[in-house]
Formats: sequence, C-alpha cells, structure tokens
Amino acid sequence: QVQLVESGGGLVQAGGSLTLSCAASGLTVSRYNMGWFRQAPGKEREFVASVTLSGALTNYADSVKGRFTISRDHAKNNVYLQMNSLKPEDTAVYYCAASRNYRPTQTDQFEYWGQGTQVTVSS
Repeated sequence: QVQLVESGGGLVQAGGSLTLSCAASGLTVSRYNMGWFRQAPGKEREFVASVTLSGALTNYADSVKGRFTISRDHAKNNVYLQMNSLKPEDTAVYYCAASRNYRPTQTDQFEYWGQGTQVTVSS
C-alpha cells in the first residue's frame, strides 16, 4: 500500500521559513517524479513545485520561484520543500504527490497523494 505522509507544517510569521517533508512507503521515490501542491480555502489545488526522478530538473510555480526549493533524498525515500520568505498568501494545505509523467504540473498527472499538512503564515 502506497503512503505519502507530509510533515513540517505549522504557523509561521511572514518572512519566516518552513521545511516540509514527505515520507514515502510502498513506493520508491527514485522511480517517480515528485511534486508539491497546495490548496487554500475556497480555491483549487495548485501546483507548487516538481522534481524529476534524478533530481536534475525542477519546476516551480511563478508565485514561489526564488523562495521555495524542492529536493529529494533517495536514501531516506523522502522529498522536501524548503520554503523561505513566506507570505500570508502561501497559507494553504500542502500536498506531496508522485507521478510517472515527465515534469508534471497538473493534478491529474499525479497518481499518488498524501493527506496534506497545514501551513499558516501570519502577517
């Protein structure tokens, strides 16, 4: 059974930083392109970042480019999202996802999803 479990969310002041982790079980992350999405209340789930199998290529939403960094650790079977210079508009539930598609950015391109972790940025 595949499980993706996010952690690291919480409450942070604007300008602060958080690192989200995604621990995979029943799935080898080195065989998947991995991504992060977020969903704010009343809004659709939106793409945040993705990384290819090797980790060589990353892709970011314009809204987080230069502030967020996605990375992967194959030895730990984990994926991370380092978030710096956080803004109140980054407040959302953040989801980890796995895809066999190359450089995916759409929700329907991802096969497996975690349950999400809440990130709240106060002004």
